[in-house]
Amino acid sequence: MQVVHPSFMQHALRLSAFDYDAPRDRVAAYPAEPRDSARLMVVDRQSGTIEHRAVRDLPDYFGPGDVLVANDTQVFPARLRGIKENTGAKAEAFLLRELSRENRLWDSIVDPARKIRVGNKLVFSDRLAAEVLDNTTSRGRTLRFIFDGPPEELYAAIDAVGETPIPPYLRRPTEPADRDRYQTMFARHRGAVAAPSAGLHFTPELVASLAERGAEIATVTLHTGLGTFQSVEVEDLSKHRVHSEYFHVPPETETCVNRALTHPDRTVTACGTTVVRAMESTISASKTLKADDGWTDKFIYPVYDFLVTERLLTNFHRPRSTLLMMVSAFAGHALLMEAYQEAIREEYRLFAFGDAMLVL
Repeated sequence: MQVVHPSFMQHALRLSAFDYDAPRDRVAAYPAEPRDSARLMVVDRQSGTIEHRAVRDLPDYFGPGDVLVANDTQVFPARLRGIKENTGAKAEAFLLRELSRENRLWDSIVDPARKIRVGNKLVFSDRLAAEVLDNTTSRGRTLRFIFDGPPEELYAAIDAVGETPIPPYLRRPTEPADRDRYQTMFARHRGAVAAPSAGLHFTPELVASLAERGAEIATVTLHTGLGTFQSVEVEDLSKHRVHSEYFHVPPETETCVNRALTHPDRTVTACGTTVVRAMESTISASKTLKADDGWTDKFIYPVYDFLVTERLLTNFHRPRSTLLMMVSAFAGHALLMEAYQEAIREEYRLFAFGDAMLVL
């Protein structure tokens, strides 16, 4: 378990401890091509050393029986642009999650919120429209899609007109190619509005190289929501609350991960902060991974005792973000901030489409 000086505990719980200067020109607007050509910073918690490699070198850090756990969530085109039926004014809905498949109910954020009221009908195409049923927050609305057909056809209609919800900090328009760019090769289960960025680096060739080393790849599902981009507004982190997200840990992943945990020469590596959140949300009485599904609002920040995650592959995250706080809890605050300053000096690419870090 990580040993933390008492004076740091109080400091770590303050928002300002997670600030740093992220140069705008270091924010990657597009992923590396090929994906596994991205740079990889390797940070060793025991020695405090920092090494510079490439993602394609990742198999060098895996051996027989080591486990990499990836998130198999699939990003769907959640941003719908249309009009208000009664006025023809432009209207936008950002779908967050499906509330009822049978009743076609969705939780969403709308824009312009002050002009979209209960009872309004939003038209997105000649096949797709929705009625506003309820106000949930200042911008939040419950929508009921007006659509004849099974859920699969509704999803197809959404996909036909929806836009991929690339991160807002990219400050560029969505492009058709983003449907593939902003999706991992592990994607299987539809439901995310943000991609698990560490998984974006993987290619079939990289996975094959890991298999040649005898490593195993297991999956969990965590449908990433807008909480990924939620700003922290309180200086005392203990008062911050994150949005709940659906997760699923299948029995086969429980078996695979726990087999490695109980073996002295094997390791468990989480591919991204979403995987950490899913795994650390379902722990058995014996402090091993437990197969489960449900909703998690787990917020991990220093100081936290990780029970399942032994190594972490992640991207470089935004200042003051909950993702940066989680990685800080895992790597140690001082070492992580040193690594970030090194990344900026060495001109690493930042954020969702940027380079990667492996914390050993």
